[in-house]
Amino acid sequence: MNNNIDSILKKSVKYLKGVGESRAVLYHNLGIFTVEDLITHFPRDYEDRSNLKKIAFLADGETCSFEGVIASAVSESRPRRGLSIYKVLIKDETGLIIATWFNQHYIKNVFSEGDAYVFYGKISRRFRSFEVQNPVYEKMDNGEMKNTCRIVPVYPATARLTQNVIRSTIRNALELVMGNLEDILSPRIRSRYLLSEINYSLQNIHFPRSEDDFRNARYRLVFEELLLLQLGLLNIKNSLEGSVKGIQFRPLEEMQGFMDSLPFKLTNAQTKVFKEIENGMESPKVMNRLVQGDVGSGKTIVAVLALLKAVKSGYQGTLMVPTEILAEQHFGSINGLLEGWGIRVALLTGSQTRKQKTEILENIKSGVIDVVIGTHALIEDDVKFDRLGLVITDEQHRFGVRQRAILSQKGENPDVLVMTATPIPRTLALILYGDLDISIIDELPPGRKPIETYEADAGMRERINRFIRKKVSEGRQVYIVCPLVEDSDTIDAKSAQDTADSIAKKDFCDLKVGLIHGKIKSKDKDSIMKAFVQGDIDILVSTTVIEVGVNVPNATVMVIENAERFGLAQLHQLRGRVGRGEHQSYCILYNEGKTEVSKERMKVMQKTNDGFVISEKDLELRGPGEFFGTRQHGIPDLKIANLYRDMEILKKAQEAAFEILKNDRLLEKDENTMLKNKVTERFKERTHELSMN
Repeated sequence: MNNNIDSILKKSVKYLKGVGESRAVLYHNLGIFTVEDLITHFPRDYEDRSNLKKIAFLADGETCSFEGVIASAVSESRPRRGLSIYKVLIKDETGLIIATWFNQHYIKNVFSEGDAYVFYGKISRRFRSFEVQNPVYEKMDNGEMKNTCRIVPVYPATARLTQNVIRSTIRNALELVMGNLEDILSPRIRSRYLLSEINYSLQNIHFPRSEDDFRNARYRLVFEELLLLQLGLLNIKNSLEGSVKGIQFRPLEEMQGFMDSLPFKLTNAQTKVFKEIENGMESPKVMNRLVQGDVGSGKTIVAVLALLKAVKSGYQGTLMVPTEILAEQHFGSINGLLEGWGIRVALLTGSQTRKQKTEILENIKSGVIDVVIGTHALIEDDVKFDRLGLVITDEQHRFGVRQRAILSQKGENPDVLVMTATPIPRTLALILYGDLDISIIDELPPGRKPIETYEADAGMRERINRFIRKKVSEGRQVYIVCPLVEDSDTIDAKSAQDTADSIAKKDFCDLKVGLIHGKIKSKDKDSIMKAFVQGDIDILVSTTVIEVGVNVPNATVMVIENAERFGLAQLHQLRGRVGRGEHQSYCILYNEGKTEVSKERMKVMQKTNDGFVISEKDLELRGPGEFFGTRQHGIPDLKIANLYRDMEILKKAQEAAFEILKNDRLLEKDENTMLKNKVTERFKERTHELSMN
């Protein structure tokens, strides 16, 4: 890229015409700091204002454009304090329409009788006359029409930045760079995949001349975004596999004996996934594998088998989990399975005393301890291993890339296993975890009863409260999850604090009610959860802090308030806190939402308990944007690609990425130089892992 265009792209938005210091701050709120950020701030939608209609042919309820001449002075009325209404009559050769604005005092000075304008807005029919409220308007003699008579972009915006201001600023930015942008994609790739040129594409993604121009532009920009993503991830994967030698664990005869000694039989899916792990561990390459399985599919036993293999091969293993209570539960179950096989298991958490910690740390360092199960405490500087061979992280989405890397660096290129109970569509997993091989446990152990799920509204509350009381009288326990910690003036939703206070005083005053949320100190959270696990609390009111991990087989009822405020994947995770024991479990979704998406979510939850089906639907309903906390993975956000809608483009981009790296592993050829620079820039969070650096 030549220096001149590069310096323009890196220029601060504050220097653009019409921006300045104060408006630049508003753009910063949208993540826009430079000219390049601005021209890649893509529209979220478009309005077709290109077809002008005659007034007589306007229809009630439609949003459209029409041309007319101002036929009256602007009238002003004040029906009540704080409300001013401004009206003006507009005519063409076919009829009349009234335009109305509310509290927009400047309108009095805008229009003069006889002037011709184009208007765009939603039409409503009042008796025999037409009205349009708060329409967009442009004077006909202004030359090029910028906000009407064309396909107009609608951008992600923020308070005090109107659509017209954003459009105008982006137009100014494009004028600075148009015709001078160099294409990072080689002519060969553009020709093979029928991709339009970059200057044309950026112009037509913002201000398309036609539907075809828009389609061509979007296809090109989506392809480029997904290609960069795939190149970055494939380079990380190749780096991890190719540049360092891993541990080659030996085959072990004891593995079958251990499996035969278990009090249950492994499912076919568990057996298949462990075989994939075993092959990875016995390979000389560093294993980096994601194991994903639905809630209750039995990922833990697969992790135990991998730990056994590591220890019996002469190495130490570690398992990192997000909370202390989960660490304690894992320690209890894993120690119970491994101690009979001569394996020493220890627990390391932040709340242990200094004396306890010192002794454990010494035993880890000397190799006395074989397996360490812990929380973030495992990545502290004073944790040193003798021969760390296997690193496992559970509920991977709770840990960032750096945390995973810090733990791995405590050994000499240990094998890495990451586990998640957040089912992710396989195609999406390839993007999120492109640096990992993927194993899926797609089968539940036999005998698990599906959780019965019901949608409810406020009118059913008394009946549901009777049901809760009945279950508690049978000895069961209940979760009630709320979207907010405390009551809010701006959000109309149930808060955990208010709900807990209310039910403890009224509906369930004779039962033991507990409260847990993110603002409670970790130590107190753990003691509340312990009390619930031990059965000392009948009803636990919570926010989503209980979404992951804790296993309370006696809890059989999950009530979710304002279920419309949660995504499908999150609802499924919350539901997975029940149904973990022998008793039939239930999930009740209070839905206050009126939208089609909200109704669709509730239907999906009632129809299936399959997390993978739910994740596909969640991706479809949510569309583009930041999904599954990608920043935490060190993966750049997608600005234009929609992973549900653009799956076919993704496949082509993956194919192109494989081909490019096959012919130019380090992107050193002249045709790939700019591509390499862009990949490095996009993956700056993970540059140290990119093998081409």
